[in-house]
Amino acid sequence: MSEDGEHGLTLIAFIGSVFSPYYAWDPARDPFDHCALNVVLYGRPGRFCMTERGRAALARDADHIRIGPSAMEWDGTALTIRIDEVTAPIPRRVRGTVRLHPPGFTRGPFTLDAAGDHRWWPMAPSSPVEVRLDEPALAWRGTAYFDTNDGDTALEDSFTSWTWCRADMPDGAAILYDVRRRDGSGQNLSLRFDRAGARRDIRPPLPAALPPTGLWRIPRATRSDDGHARVLRTFEDTPFYARSLLASTLGGEPVQAVHESLSLARFRNPIVRLMLPFRMPRRAASH
Repeated sequence: MSEDGEHGLTLIAFIGSVFSPYYAWDPARDPFDHCALNVVLYGRPGRFCMTERGRAALARDADHIRIGPSAMEWDGTALTIRIDEVTAPIPRRVRGTVRLHPPGFTRGPFTLDAAGDHRWWPMAPSSPVEVRLDEPALAWRGTAYFDTNDGDTALEDSFTSWTWCRADMPDGAAILYDVRRRDGSGQNLSLRFDRAGARRDIRPPLPAALPPTGLWRIPRATRSDDGHARVLRTFEDTPFYARSLLASTLGGEPVQAVHESLSLARFRNPIVRLMLPFRMPRRAASH
């Protein structure tokens, strides 16, 4: 998010694009043949890019990954993301550079399911970020969240839903992650980290109800110190996923939190999957 709260940006590099209908329909289930850089720009102008590419478009080593014309590189102190993508269904280019400067890293991953098939590592929950786009022409600074996920089975085979939120705190960030599994069990994580990545204690917040999204009626809920929260903006309202900006209280501080709700029960619906290529085209060639 930008310092003035007017702009937001989400970047996700996928190897094995977990929400890809092409991946789900592929009998080989080859993750390296289903890669994408998802780029979502919030505010004005808004943009959404998620072009899936085959294994010929992927190159990676210990400190670099390229997916088609876009790439990420780690130089030991900063993560640089060079974006060159096109929106769909109306083609508009998104091109520019993002630089993330993590002040430190948290300790290793959390497992999200009882079998340990899904792992999540909030590596740098609060990092300075610089965004400089050529198309559309836009430049801003703010704070960013950097994590990584990996898994051995499909998300929809392990979970029915989850909610997640991250809020900047005066000394770092707080993260709430509530997972509902297909076996009926769940896991509620309440985490707080300082800027260098050290974990601090946080009192588990109380459940706080939120209204569903307006268009697709995606259920939303969160937690806060006093059991109250409100939606400031809805960034994304899709058939199975919502991203929002909330106002609440965590750790005794008033915060604005980026929040997501994911319904994997909705995602499993074949009709929903048939809708996705409209926004998520596939290119098998390297560019």
